[in-house]
Amino acid sequence: QVQLVESGGGLVQPGGSLRLSCAASGSILSIYAMGWYRQAPGKQRELVAGLTSGDKTNYADSVKGRFTLSRDNAKNTVYLQMNSLKPEDTAVYYCNLHLFLASGGYDYWGQGTQVTVSS
Repeated sequence: QVQLVESGGGLVQPGGSLRLSCAASGSILSIYAMGWYRQAPGKQRELVAGLTSGDKTNYADSVKGRFTLSRDNAKNTVYLQMNSLKPEDTAVYYCNLHLFLASGGYDYWGQGTQVTVSS
């Protein structure tokens, strides 16, 4: 059984940094695609950063130059480094992984981690 565990959220002042982690455990053959989404109160969930099988990472315009998506294949873990945080970055952040298992490809979501940017 596959499980995704997110960590790294919290309260940070404007201009600060956080690194979110999403660790996948289970009988995983590979991570085909990954993404980080966020949902602020009263708003729809939006893609923050995403990477498919190619090398190009797509970022939302609002986070370009500030956020960086990365992965550690050996640990089946993806990260979102967030720098120069702004109050408008406050949201629950979710990781989304498309994993290849022996039985095929499946989408999984993390449980969400709260990021609050406030002075």
